[in-house]
Amino acid sequence: MAKLHTAERVSARDASDNFVFQRSILVYYKAAQLVSGDVLEIGTGMGYGVDVIAPSASTYTTIDKNCPEFENSLPANAIFRQMVVPPLDFPDESFDYVVSFQVIEHIKQDAEFVREVSRVLRPGGKFIVSTPNAPMSLTRNPWHVREYRAEELKALLSKSFSSVECMGVDGNDRVMEYYEQNRRGVERITRFDIFDFQHRLPRWMLQIPYDVLNRLNRRRLLANNENLTCSIRMEDYSIGEISEHSFDLYYIATK
Repeated sequence: MAKLHTAERVSARDASDNFVFQRSILVYYKAAQLVSGDVLEIGTGMGYGVDVIAPSASTYTTIDKNCPEFENSLPANAIFRQMVVPPLDFPDESFDYVVSFQVIEHIKQDAEFVREVSRVLRPGGKFIVSTPNAPMSLTRNPWHVREYRAEELKALLSKSFSSVECMGVDGNDRVMEYYEQNRRGVERITRFDIFDFQHRLPRWMLQIPYDVLNRLNRRRLLANNENLTCSIRMEDYSIGEISEHSFDLYYIATK
């Protein structure tokens, strides 16, 4: 049976995903500049981050609840394990770094998840995590258990880590132009939700409609403005101080 690829799992294969994909790959390149030693990735996703970060690590373990279809064979120092988290099925103090991008918003037991990350890190180890910045979301995403504001994520991480460095992922004018076109497209769809079903119905009832409409909107944007959609590159995003327009939160928590 073919796997269902929701709009949550983006790739370079679909041009309509480009706006999200370029932002997603940036955090891996940033992490590759920081990590060393034994590295754990929680949330393999489509697997495109493995080739980016693994060369910086002595060993690279990547885990996901689904088995991805890797485009290339894994690097010699990398292994994949299928695992549902939390808990993390590793001994205490197994890793120097843990990276997890666009995952924590999917996890119901987020406090337990963060405690488990801290447990498997060695003293002084770092947890590099990204997640959507709630104020920039255009509608409820029913695939997410929750989304975080900057202060909420810091408070959660601070319970299990000694320090937390808080940064955001922002885009330039080209990115913001696409975002505004996307916002208008979303508003054209949600104007029909006069009873606010997106916030009143359980998540499971909304997931397939959300996926269909999200995909249709992305492809409409591609058809109407292919040059803008396809011209966005990783370099059009930056990681720095959190702003009111940060798309994602990018935090580094130290044990």
